[in-house]
Amino acid sequence: MTNIVDRVREALRGDQRVDPDALIARLEAVRRFLDAVDGQLPDARLVPAHTLVERAGARLALSRDHTLVALAGATGSGKSSLFNALARLDLSPVGVRRPTTGVAHACVWGPLDGANRLLDWVGVLPRHRFVRESALDADDESALHGLVLLDLPDFDSVQHSHRLEVDRLLGLVDLVVWVVDPQKYADRVIHTSYLREFHRHRDVTLVVLNQADRLPPAELPRVLDDLRRLLDADGLGGVPLLATTAVDPSGITELRATLERTVAERQAALRRLAGDVDTVVAGLDELVAPEPPAEGPDETTVAGLERALAGVAGVPAVAEAVEGAYRHRAAASTGWPLARGLRRLRPDPLRRLHLPGPAGGDAGDPAAGPVAATSVPDPTAAQRSALGLAVRAVGDRSGAGLPAPWASAVTTAARSRLNDLPDALDRAVAGVDLGIQRRPAWWRVVGAVQWLVTLAAVAGLGWLVLGYALRALGLPALEYPRLGEAPLPTVLLLGGLLAGLLVAALTRPVTRWAAQRARRRAERRLTSAVGAVGREHVVEPVRAVLTRYSTARRALRDAAGR
Repeated sequence: MTNIVDRVREALRGDQRVDPDALIARLEAVRRFLDAVDGQLPDARLVPAHTLVERAGARLALSRDHTLVALAGATGSGKSSLFNALARLDLSPVGVRRPTTGVAHACVWGPLDGANRLLDWVGVLPRHRFVRESALDADDESALHGLVLLDLPDFDSVQHSHRLEVDRLLGLVDLVVWVVDPQKYADRVIHTSYLREFHRHRDVTLVVLNQADRLPPAELPRVLDDLRRLLDADGLGGVPLLATTAVDPSGITELRATLERTVAERQAALRRLAGDVDTVVAGLDELVAPEPPAEGPDETTVAGLERALAGVAGVPAVAEAVEGAYRHRAAASTGWPLARGLRRLRPDPLRRLHLPGPAGGDAGDPAAGPVAATSVPDPTAAQRSALGLAVRAVGDRSGAGLPAPWASAVTTAARSRLNDLPDALDRAVAGVDLGIQRRPAWWRVVGAVQWLVTLAAVAGLGWLVLGYALRALGLPALEYPRLGEAPLPTVLLLGGLLAGLLVAALTRPVTRWAAQRARRRAERRLTSAVGAVGREHVVEPVRAVLTRYSTARRALRDAAGR
């Protein structure tokens, strides 16, 4: 695009009627629009814009000293006769058999060297190129030096290839001279299929009523007025309308003078380019809305997506397992030491899900490295359906108010990474710190107290057993110290057992409260983790499309000059 900008700036230098920076900015804006919509909109809608960008550079790189003018018209309009009359040579075949002109012929006024590349670009074969340069002309033809005049095939030819060639060339030339005749000037095809399509190229359009000599002098003004009315209806008000006749040299004087002015101005190529920009922008205008879009889905929609993702990721099941694991581990640390071994035989709820388990190097221990996958229960059909609806809501609400192609692009973006969600959610859940890997300090305190009272009970029991053993052997009995009326060993045994039960009873509600607190904390962390996955896989692709839309909208407004 930089080369295009440089060529346009050079081409427009010194011309006060055209703002070169404005035209450059419009071309830059079209390029920005194409960059923004790449991969978002159907390619078929963007062909004219791509063609414009390519043509702008190619045409201005070829020759700024030549003006490419095409004679276009229907069968029998006298295009070839007019072509020969302007060249003052019999160059293009004229005859009664139709179609006569099957390929484009070109006549170049002035040296052919500078025009050859231009004719190569438009596809005129070398054998159909002619040079209007003769020593006998003296300076008669100097006013047209730089004119490259094309005689196009008939656009209503019975040969479909002829019409295709006309359509191709009409997209390349700088100025079009539409040749109509008194009999077919109101033909529907030329007006609906061609002239109306050129309503944004009024500055590079010229209409001639050829074969005017066939009309009575009194009828000519009436026919011209009727043709002007039709041109106004086609959106071509103000387009020059001339009457010509190829059989009389004076019948093309006005047309020749118009071509001389066009060649002298050397503005036709630039005006054609400006008209092309207008046409492209008009064709793309329906792809943007008057108002800017939202930056993304609203908070309520995102919250709904997070809830749906939490259900699919098994957050409720994991949170419940966290609560159970906390109780399991708390009981194993604060319960009666003699019963702890039996509790350790029960599986840890988090170990069942292949999530971080109790310290000690089990399969879920973080120190053992990241887990390959969790064993969180598969989502139910209802949960999958809820996720689908939530994703659709993100796309629908984010794309509300956008033109149909962009709304579809937003919806597609929202669903673009659905297949990656299961693995991403599983990794997110597996990577969350559930907050129960470390043993709280109060577990250690309660555990120490339990060991202390248990040791006291064991000591009392051992003391009592020793006394019974001595008496059974007939040895002197032990004298137990007494605590009040009760022997000290008995107090230690019963007191240790009762204290252990009391500590356990007092610890149980605290453990329940702490387990519920751990569940809520884990649920928040898990929801945050799956929410981050949702933003990455659903929300961010949507926002990326909306950002592209905003860029494209601004670029198209700049290209339109608004």
